[in-house]
Amino acid sequence: MTNSILLQAMGAGGGIMGQVFLFGGIILIMYFFMIRPQQKKQKDAKNFLESIKKGDIVVTIGGIHGRVYSLEDDAVILDLDKGVKIKVEKSAISAEFSKKSTGTK
Repeated sequence: MTNSILLQAMGAGGGIMGQVFLFGGIILIMYFFMIRPQQKKQKDAKNFLESIKKGDIVVTIGGIHGRVYSLEDDAVILDLDKGVKIKVEKSAISAEFSKKSTGTK
């Protein structure tokens, strides 16, 4: 009777290790398919906002297309048409749509 209890306890230990590897594998897959790409996208968007310069054609998250007229600390003044300028926050400029509208990848 005691031998069967010991054998059951030893067998249960192998199942726990299998579950640990399974959960570790799931976490690793989630990191590479969900967390890492999101971090890369945020880093690219930050680099885009820092590299904006006068004369660049950009699109805001509201869909407004314009050319950068001047830069301030956290704001950008966009020239929409001759004499029509608006001031928007840098964070309101969409890196994804700006790249699509200018044709750069």
